[in-house]
Parts: sequence; C-alpha cells; structure tokens
Amino acid sequence: MQPGYRHDIDEGEPARHSAELWRLDAVELVRLIRLGVVSCRDAVDSALERLEAVNPQINAVVRSMNAEARAAADAADSARGHGSALGPLHGVPVTIKINTDQRGHPTDYGVAAHRNLIAAEDNPVVVNFRRAGAIVIGRTNTPAYCLRWFTENDLHGPTLNPWAPGRTAGGSSGGAAAAVAAGIGAIAHGNDIAGSIRYPAYCCGVVGLRPTTGRIPSFNATAATPPTISSQLMVVEGPIARRVRDVKLALAALATDDRRDPRFTAATAPCPRRPLAAALVSNPGGRKAHPAVAAAVARAGRALADAGYIVDEIEPPIIAAADLWPALAMPDLIAQKEPLVAANGDDGLKRALGLWREIWPMRDPRESLAALAQRHSLLSQWQAFLADWPIVVTPVSLDLPFPVGHDVRDHVTTRAILMAQSPMLAVSILGLPAVAVPTGLHNGVPLGVQVISGRYCEELCLDAAETIEARFGLPSPIEPRSATESPGGLSGQRGGSGAPEPAGVEASAT
Repeated sequence: MQPGYRHDIDEGEPARHSAELWRLDAVELVRLIRLGVVSCRDAVDSALERLEAVNPQINAVVRSMNAEARAAADAADSARGHGSALGPLHGVPVTIKINTDQRGHPTDYGVAAHRNLIAAEDNPVVVNFRRAGAIVIGRTNTPAYCLRWFTENDLHGPTLNPWAPGRTAGGSSGGAAAAVAAGIGAIAHGNDIAGSIRYPAYCCGVVGLRPTTGRIPSFNATAATPPTISSQLMVVEGPIARRVRDVKLALAALATDDRRDPRFTAATAPCPRRPLAAALVSNPGGRKAHPAVAAAVARAGRALADAGYIVDEIEPPIIAAADLWPALAMPDLIAQKEPLVAANGDDGLKRALGLWREIWPMRDPRESLAALAQRHSLLSQWQAFLADWPIVVTPVSLDLPFPVGHDVRDHVTTRAILMAQSPMLAVSILGLPAVAVPTGLHNGVPLGVQVISGRYCEELCLDAAETIEARFGLPSPIEPRSATESPGGLSGQRGGSGAPEPAGVEASAT
C-alpha cells in the first residue's frame, strides 16, 4: 500500500464517502470514475469543498474556478455516459500556476501591474491537461515574477507551508505544492528554472518532477518578449503530486506535442535496463549538507540497494555545473527582469533580487559565452557518467526548508541559500530530468532527496523515486498545521540553536 494512501471507499456506497474523495490520488480517482463508482462531479465537488475548507489557512490557490470546474465535470460525466473515449486523467481535479496562460484568466505573476493581463488562449500545459480529461479547479500562488524560493507577493499575499507555516512552502511553485499537500487537487502544475518545482515539493513533502528540457511544451501568448537564452535552455513545465504514480500519469498526459513550442522533443532515446547503478552524493563538491539531509540521502541509498540497485558514493561534476547558473542567468534572464522588478516588483522581491546581485554581480558577455561552451563540455562529462551510473541521488537542498523571510535578511544569508541550492541549479543548467521525493520528517519538517537520470529517461528516476517513496514517503494529504503546533523558527536550521544529529530523523511508516 502507498504510504498515506487511503482506500476506504466502498464501491457499493459511493455517495456515503463522496466528500472524502479529495483524499484519493489521481490513479485511484480515475479507476473509480471509470468503474462508475463515483462521478467527475463528485470528485470536483469534493476538491472544491476541500479548497474552501483549508485554503484560507495556507493561501495556496489565489483564484478558484468553482462554476467553470463544475461545468467541465458535468460535461465529462456526460461524455462518459455517451460512451466517449476517456482520457488518462478523466475527471481528475488539477491546478495551474498563475504565471501560465489559461484562457479567460489573468497571467499576473503575482504582480499588481499585471492583474488585468487576461489570456486569450490556453498554454499547451492547459491544453494537454484538458485533452487528457483533467479538470482545472484553481490557479496557484507564486512569488512576484516567480523569482524567489519563497512564495509571497503583495498582490495575493503569502502561501504557508501546510506542514510548518514558519518554513517556506518553496518557490516559485509554492502554491502548487502546498495545494496538493493539503488535498486541493490530486495534481498541480509547476515550472522550474532553478528548482521551482523540486524545491516546493521538498518543502511541502510531496513529489515534483523537473522533466528533460523540451519534454513538455509551453507557450504563453501573453508574453511581451521572446524567452531569453537561459530560459530556453532551462525552463521546463512539470507535475507535482502526492504520489510518484500520479506524476508518471501526469507526465504521460503533458508530454504531447504543441507546435507553438519549438523546443518540444519526444522521448526517443533508449534508456538503460536493470540492474541499475545509483550514485549517492551527500555533500556535493565538499559543500556540507545539514546532517539530516545527508542522512536522508544515505537512507534513500539503502532503500535502492535493498531493491537491487548497485549503490556507491561517487560524484559527477555537480558544483561545476551549478556555478554556471549565475554566469548564464544573471546577465540574461535576471538582467531582463530587473527593470520590471524595479517598476512593478514588491519590496520582498526587490530586496531578495538586490541581494542576489550583490552575490552574483553583472558579468562581461564574453564570460557568458564561455559558460555556454563549458556547459557543452560538462553535459558531455555527465552523459559519460550516466552511462555507468544511470541514477544519481543528491540532496534537493543542502539545508532544511528555510524559515519564512530568510532570503531578505542579508548578503551572508543569501550566499548560504544560493550555495545550498547548488544540486538543483546544476540539473537546471544541464537540462536533465530530476524528481524530488520525500523521505520522512525531521523535527516535523519534510525531508527529501533529488533523483537524477539521463535526458529523456524520466522513467528511470521516477522508478527509483517510487522505490524510495515505498519506504519513506509521507502520509499526505494532511490537515494544515497552525504556527502553535508545528515548527517554524530557526530551531534545527544552521545558524540557529545548533544542527540536530542524523539520529533525530523521523521515518514515516512504510
């Protein structure tokens, strides 16, 4: 049985339990809908009722779509009743991130100046979700311009972590991860250039996949300018869910061609077969991880070894790749955004981005061109490494989820944050697939690892993540916790009262 998975719905008594459907994952919902045990309207009503019940506590969804979602659910039930072909996500409630075009809704990026930027057409992500039968129930929060690992903005306010409201829910897909952790929709959409899917998943104790660059198409007609070079190389769309099997289902639905995105590439490369080898990296490049984080990597390795993987501690060039992120993104994507931030950004983003600029100053364009050349060389080295070690397990972040507001303190703190996020930055630079999967709790705060594989071999890292999940995955959805009943300060954070020992790591029931 999946950790936290609840299978208490009697197929003969669907009405009695219909209010509890929000607890089910997408795979189970699809099964029950296809059997006719529950309707799409039942599933959507339950998700919307859950949204109404818990969203005021966490502010994950900033635009609910009650009437639109219920109309779509009724249409989906009618299609099933007429014997129409059903998509793989038929009737599953999902959410979309507010930086992504959805016809008739604002693509506001958490910025008041864009609150009336109404999309005239759907992004391919929305198109593919709907084609697969999913029903969009709401739009999820982000930091302003999606440029922080902390989800808050002056337009919509902060999103709180359901496990620990004093800790960040992650960013920029913090609303997406918090929503699925609390049971608002079975699957959430996110996007990722520096960890914006993986970090929120880590912070909120759920699963988040960053696929190979170009695997899932995307296009925003509302965008005023073409994407920057670093965006073209690194930005991806991907699913967040409570279970790996739901992420697999969502990936299959979303990885469908759309000619508006010239980067789209179907997965055709052959991937290694079992027995597989997994490389463990606890402290990449000698950068020390929090003891509980390092212990999570070791525990993940033991789970893989027990499942038949060949496991050893060996490291590809992670830090060399991570160090290319500022060389490419700061003079390109970030330089493009800085005038917008100065004109429209909120105080938190201005402060956070200003500290980034202190740590990563503007570079000569020739350095950026040299970084592109180095990226080519590093990707070649990684591909050679992945031929022998098709799975690489690293921390998601070298630290526990950061306290709220940690990125606006000072440049010393910001430098530590940027160093902690190195494992995610490396993957973004290389365009490889990686999944964040939970491994339990530490003092009430979620822990997890990042599982990396070769290009277009998402099934390899997802299979490994599923093995880890089976041993250590968290029981979600959860009831959002209040500040008085959950950890939220600096206790257990480096720079706080001291680093707890690995022995304090809590393991979820298997």
